[in-house]
Amino acid sequence: MTKEKKQTDKNRLTVLQMLPDLESGGVERGTLELSRYLTERGHRSLVISGGGRLVRELEESGGRHIAWPVGAKSPRGIPYIFRLCALLKREKVDILHLRSRVPAWIGLLALKSLPKKRRPTLITTFHGFYSVHAFSAVMAKGEKVIAISQVIWDHLKKEYKVPDHRIRLIHRGFDERIFDPAKVSKTRVEGIKKGWGLPDSNDPVIVLPGRLTLWKGQDIFIKSLGRLKKMNTDAPWQAVCVGDNVENAKYAQVLERLIAEHDLSDRVRLGGHCSDMPGALMAADIVVSASSTEPEAFGRIAVEAQAMARPIIASAHGGSLEIVKHKETGWLVPPMDIEALALALAEALSDPIRRETYGKNGRKWVKANFTTDKMCEATLNLYHEMVSMNRPGMKRGS
Repeated sequence: MTKEKKQTDKNRLTVLQMLPDLESGGVERGTLELSRYLTERGHRSLVISGGGRLVRELEESGGRHIAWPVGAKSPRGIPYIFRLCALLKREKVDILHLRSRVPAWIGLLALKSLPKKRRPTLITTFHGFYSVHAFSAVMAKGEKVIAISQVIWDHLKKEYKVPDHRIRLIHRGFDERIFDPAKVSKTRVEGIKKGWGLPDSNDPVIVLPGRLTLWKGQDIFIKSLGRLKKMNTDAPWQAVCVGDNVENAKYAQVLERLIAEHDLSDRVRLGGHCSDMPGALMAADIVVSASSTEPEAFGRIAVEAQAMARPIIASAHGGSLEIVKHKETGWLVPPMDIEALALALAEALSDPIRRETYGKNGRKWVKANFTTDKMCEATLNLYHEMVSMNRPGMKRGS
């Protein structure tokens, strides 16, 4: 047995992450990426959720999924407090990592029912600008609270009075093994464009990825495209909103009406769910993150777009201010400003050389600062730090 293997066994951790589901989204992807990172280094990874598209990938990468409906805001969750308490003891969990409010209340109540000496270390990740009230405050209850951006750090201090020493800034990141332009074939890109129903042409493609929700700004995007068309009716381009339109069918209908009202039916499409985001981003010439009514807590799409060497146009608030370099890797525009977004789109469309330069700059920038490995390494270091502090000399989970 090698020295490295002995060290891994000595410090082997059992980590349990909890979230509502593993369907899609940044929180879900981050959970999956951390699980993979842990198992690759000899640790045990358990995940409790209501299930979803990503379960298979989690299990194939070595994680164990436990299907409990811990995201339901109803009394149905109460029995899972006691089931979780038993599981924590049975599996000798070292770290309980809570990522969403309803599962976090179940986790916190289960933890408090255990004797202090048998409690795992509690870590929470503050993923968004939750409504400020007692229900959301559970996400600030971790022994350490991970802030996914500086703006979230500031939010924790201002709204929840969390002291600096309890907050750890760990930016989220992109998976370099997946988000690599060199690994996306032309055939993949062509297949995605065909699936979107794009015409077989060289027209620049503008893509806005994100769940179909008001705060993701698809409505602002479509209105800005209508303005763009009026600014230059002859400029060739196609646009796609990539996101599951089954989750919010009513909002999808609103967007379809907006497309028709602005006479964009031949230019703008709702592309639906896409399981190949690297391919989708490579199919784009310009990527847009138009968060409107709420800022992005981090801005995963902006990072992934830059990772694929694509210029990004993003709303200038929240985490986007930390990860998009204005007029260097993309454009920052005032949120909900239809005119400003249209002007940025026009500028990007008019200058393919600038788009290429911004794309190259962006890839260098995010590779140096926002990778999954950096995120996971910092999180694992935090786990070891807290376990060593709480249980010096103890060998757990082996």
